[in-house]
Parts: sequence; structure tokens; C-alpha cells
Amino acid sequence: MATRTSRKTQTRAGARKDSGKRTGAKRSFSRTPRRNLSEPGTIGVIGGVGLYEMDGLSGIERVRLSTPFGEPSGEFILGRMEDKRMAFLSRHGKGHRISPPELNFRANIYGFKLLGVERLFSVSAVGSMKEEIIPGDIVLPDQFFDRTAGRPRSFFTGGIVAHVSMADPVCPELVGIFSRAGDEMGVRFHRGGTYICIEGPQFSTRAESEVYRSWGVSVIGMTNLPEARLAREAEICYATIAIVTDYDCWNPKAGSVEIEEVFRVINTSMEKAKEIIRRAVLAVPAVRTCECSRAMQYAIVTDPAVQPKKLLQTLKILIPSRKKS
Repeated sequence: MATRTSRKTQTRAGARKDSGKRTGAKRSFSRTPRRNLSEPGTIGVIGGVGLYEMDGLSGIERVRLSTPFGEPSGEFILGRMEDKRMAFLSRHGKGHRISPPELNFRANIYGFKLLGVERLFSVSAVGSMKEEIIPGDIVLPDQFFDRTAGRPRSFFTGGIVAHVSMADPVCPELVGIFSRAGDEMGVRFHRGGTYICIEGPQFSTRAESEVYRSWGVSVIGMTNLPEARLAREAEICYATIAIVTDYDCWNPKAGSVEIEEVFRVINTSMEKAKEIIRRAVLAVPAVRTCECSRAMQYAIVTDPAVQPKKLLQTLKILIPSRKKS
């Protein structure tokens, strides 16, 4: 799931190094595919704690991509669910080896864009900041509050400036589809609410938790920002299925976060999240009508005459020919 921090001990040194050596025996993926892997309309899923693979896919292919922003978290798993093409990425890499502050968010989102992803489902483990949101519930946040520090927040640096709107940071079309799936399944879920994203990998202090509660946030996690910001710059629809695993540390009845309990809840709730994904994949319309697909229409403010040519080439898939100018 998108994490709230791996909640497992993270390997810090060398966490981003690819431990899988490319030998002649491993031919299921290529690091720099020579053919074009992009297919418009692809649906992406990025999973954190507890979601390390996707069920129900046919024609599975595994690919590794290199990006101008470095290496993504791992290989992308491509396949089809009925007639819908999908791309899955484990946010924390194989074996859950990458801590939230070490995630290469730009490489992950750029990789999804290279594959033609237009909608991205984020699955995340979170803590509840409200009494009525209990462990095992699912929350569909519609707002984010950023408490991270030092994470690159934009693709547009180094000579090209873009100001994209984040007033409504998740795609309302996707949230509506998730909500209808939850209604059909009869699961307990909460539509709307604010996800506060902290730096991690440590959980909150009790004082921090109380302050966040006083701000009226609904859940707390460690990974959805700057992920949602970058998805917006890439004109990818983004929405989160947040699985509540605990009460952070503000609730004296529940105590502080215990990793054993976190994984117990994840193990019992993951099937609900997978079924919401399955139903949502089959329900998404072929054509997007939301504003996400036009997010970059007027965002770039840098004079074309001074935009660095090399940077323009790097960002070409994010600003295709200024197509809406």
C-alpha cells in the first residue's frame, strides 16, 4: 500500500541500489526497452504496504525503465484486466526496501507517463486521526496537507517554471468510481477527508499527533506527497484508496502504533482494496472528462525563447507540443 512508512525496519544504506543483477538467464524485462511501451488509456496502480503485486492480470510482462530523474522503485508489471491495460509498481520496491524519504517520486511518475498511464490508483496504509474512522475502514481522501521536507515536488526546475493548480488534488471522477464500488460491495468507507503526509520514516510523537488532530485532518501517511503533485503535472488522474491500520498515537485507548497490529489489519483488509480496484478498472470510461487531463494547459510561464532545449527534450512527454495553447 502506499505507505505510511514501511512500518518495517528499513534498509537505509544503499536502499536505492538495484540488487537484481541482469544476467543472460533473466529476460523477462529490459532496462531500456527499444520499442515504444506507451499505450494511451493505461491504468496505473502504485502499491505500498501489503500490496506488492496485482491479481487477475493476463499477458503479464515485466519491464524496467530508466528515466531522466533516475531509477523508479522497481520493475513495472504490465498486463490486462479484461480489455483494460494496466501497469503496476510496488512503491517501496521488491522486499519493501525503500523508505518513504528515499522514494524517487519523480522517476516513478515519469515511468507511469512513459507507459501511457492516464489514471493512477494509489493504495496506502494510513493512521486514523478521528474517532469515527476505525482500523479496517477505507478512506477516499479528497485533500492533502504537506508536512514533508526536502522531497522534490516538481518536474519543472532548472530553467522552466510551471504553476499547476492543486486546489483539488485528487480526481473527482476516480473518487466517484471508487465510492460506487464501495457502495456495491457494502464495505465501510469514508468519502472525502484530508490526508496529512509526514516525512517519516518514524511515526509521529504524541504532541505532533495531537496538533495534527487539532487541524481537522482525517488520516496520516508518508507517501502520497509529492506523488499527487507530480501526477497532476503529468496530467495523470490520481486518487487514493487509504486503508486505516491504527489510530497513530493520539488515542489512549488504542495506544501507540504497533507494527504487528498494522500488518494484521492490512492482511484482513487488502482484499477489499483489491476488489475496489478491480471494479474501478472495469468501470472507468474510455475518455476522460475531468480537468486532470488539461492541468498543464496554461501552467508554464517561462518564455519559450529562453527555455533550455535539453530540458525541453526531457520534459517533452509532460508538455506535448503545448498541445492546448
